[in-house]
Order: sequence, then structure tokens, then C-alpha cells
Amino acid sequence: MSDSKQPDVLIIGGGPAGATAAAFLAMKGRDVVLVEKDAHPRFHIGESLLPRNLDIFERLGILEQVREIGVHKPGAEFVSDRTGNSCAFPFHSALNRDRTHAWQVRRADFDALLFRHAASRGARCFERTRVTEVSLNDAAGRHVVSTQDEAGNPREWHPRYVLDASGRDTFLASRMKVKTSNKYNNTAAVYAHFTGVTRREGDLAGYISIHLAEDGWFWMIPLPGDTMSIGFVGNQSAWKGRTGTPADLLGGRIASSPTVAARVQGAQRVSEVYSTANYSYRAREGNGNGFLMIGDAYGFVDPMFSTGVLMAMTGGELGAQVADVWLDDPARGRKLAQAACEELSEAMDRISWLIYRVNDPVMRTLFMAPSNRFWMRDGIVNLLAGNLRGSWRAAFPVMCFKAVYYVLSALHRRGIEISLPERPSPRT
Repeated sequence: MSDSKQPDVLIIGGGPAGATAAAFLAMKGRDVVLVEKDAHPRFHIGESLLPRNLDIFERLGILEQVREIGVHKPGAEFVSDRTGNSCAFPFHSALNRDRTHAWQVRRADFDALLFRHAASRGARCFERTRVTEVSLNDAAGRHVVSTQDEAGNPREWHPRYVLDASGRDTFLASRMKVKTSNKYNNTAAVYAHFTGVTRREGDLAGYISIHLAEDGWFWMIPLPGDTMSIGFVGNQSAWKGRTGTPADLLGGRIASSPTVAARVQGAQRVSEVYSTANYSYRAREGNGNGFLMIGDAYGFVDPMFSTGVLMAMTGGELGAQVADVWLDDPARGRKLAQAACEELSEAMDRISWLIYRVNDPVMRTLFMAPSNRFWMRDGIVNLLAGNLRGSWRAAFPVMCFKAVYYVLSALHRRGIEISLPERPSPRT
């Protein structure tokens, strides 16, 4: 293994985006340095994978390894607090049926697996090492990246290309002042792990459950053993006037949801309660001469549809392709970098359209009882399975679903009576 301080590529962050990019670049014979501020394994959320993840696992050569640490996930279930109804979306109903399942994983184990795999492929991987400064060379020369290990020892690297996979730290976007929070999805979350939670059985065994509550939603993700990941994501009104610790806030929200409380009765919390704010954002500029932002370092949307790891790993694979091309042909590499950012932005926009309207009574009514006329239901399942790249076959059913939503919304706004079982009850 090389000990050069002049690698081809330096990657900031050893999560799914960074580790994926490092593995693919090493597989192409590039000298790549991967720098992670923490040590694996470490706690993280985003534990529910999607069927489209499996394609990337296969290309990386880790499909069976992920299978061994996961809980089989054949679909997603949505439950309404307003009506008590539930609706299952099995992945085998998606328009694209070549992948009909995924897995739920402990992210500590999953991320460690990806990081170790990158090292096994030849990437130079450093943990407990923080990037302190990046000086980008706009003249297409080598950049200067300063790092510091846990003992405080500094080190200076001179890579030709930098991939920012720093996650929600958004290392480059924050320092370049190009990070923009999404005003339409200003949310916060509290979450923890529990045991003794009632699991779904029969056809719904292994499903992720999304419980639609007032002012937000819950995830319930079955993990290996008896562990259940539970989190609540709420908009501003969900937190207004709330006080107490994160544990108090999560406990209060669980108690206020009849469908979640019924499953958590008698359960035991087995982890700390974590919290995260300002969920959705995006960088206005995600690339430049010799650098690219990938994964959460570029943008993030509300995790209702479990797209986080898929978007991160997709960004990691695209980032590896961009960097590999740029090293031989910078002009072509810049074009590929811009195309990668556009592809990731379009994917985020496709899924965001649904998420931003989830509390709307028309949207909830359609979503909880989806018609399959014009393949609308199958089109929604296709999105839930992670088929976020555009195609006419996938776009037409979603366009029909949107058209129905806009027509019913217009009728509702004009006071024309339509059946809306998901209309919220008046507050007293």
C-alpha cells in the first residue's frame, strides 16, 4: 500500500457514500485516501434499505455479507393515526420487479462492513481522523487537505481530486456558504432503539412501518434480534412549546399516537435518545474544479421513504466514476460532475413531492387507499422501492397520480364536497 501524501483522490467521510466511492475507486486501481472522523462501529439511523441498493451491493461484491446482517424487508406499511387504517406496499408490486426485497440493518454493523470493504479493496482508510481544512486549487493542480488524528497529530495531503462525503457536517458546502435549508420541510427528529415492541407477522413480517401522526410521522424498523428502531419526525408545530429532554419528547410523542403506543406497550428503551434538526437541505453548487459533494454532504430529504442510504451509495458510485474520469480528462470529468449533481437533485425532487404533502388530507386519502388505475399504485411502489431514476414507463403512473391529486385538491379548496377519510378532526 502506498504511503504517498499525494493520492489521486481524498474522500472526506467514511459513511456509505465515502466508503462506496473509495471501494469503487480502489477497484479501478486509483490511489485513494478515506478519512473518517469517528471510529466504526458507531450509532447511526437510516437503517432501512431499498431494493435498488442491492444492485450496488452486487457491483461492490458484498451482497451476501449484507444479507447476513439484515432483516428481510419485502415492503413498506403505512398506518394512519387519523383512521387507524393501514396500507401495505409490497415491493413485488413495483413496475420494476427485478428486485423485490431489501434488508433492515443496524447501521453500526452496515457502515463498518462498507468501511472494511473499502480497505480490503486497497483504499487507505483512516479512522478518528478529522479534516480541519481544505484549500481547493482552482487551477486544476493538487488541493491541500489538512487532517488531525485523535492524538492531535497534524498531516497534510495533496490529492488531485476531493470527494466530500462528510454527511450532515456538509464540510465544503458550509464553508463555501452554498448550503440551503428547505423551507418547505423544516423538521426535527427524535429516535432510539427499543426491545419488546410488537412486530408485524404473516405477510407483513419484516416490513418497515410508517405511522402517519398529526404534525409528523413515526418510523418503526425491525432490526436483528428483538431490537426495533423507533423515531418521530415532526414539523415546527409538533415541537412548539415542548420542553424536556429528548427522551421526554420521544416518550410524549409515542404516547400521543394510538397506533404506535399500542405496539410499544411494555417495551424497553435500550439506547440513548438522539435528536436531529433541520432535516432537508441541498447545496446550490455541488461541484467545481477537482471536487464533488456526494451523499448527505450534497443534499438530504426527509427520510420517510428510506432513501438516505440509497442516495448516499448512488452518489458514492457516481462520485467514483466522476473522479476516475476527471483524473484522465478534467474537461470531461467536470461535465460528468455536473450531470451527477443534476441526477441526484432530480431524484430528490421526485421523492420530495410526496413527502412535502404527506400531512395534506387529499394526499393522505389517496396514499392510504391508492387506486391502480393507470398503474398509479404500482408507480408509487416503484418509487418506494428506490427506482428514482427517470423513465417514461415509471413517470406516467406518477404523473397520473399527481393529476388526480391536483384535481381533488382544487375541488377541496373550492368547497366542493369530496370524500376525505384522512381529513384531520377539528382541534378543541
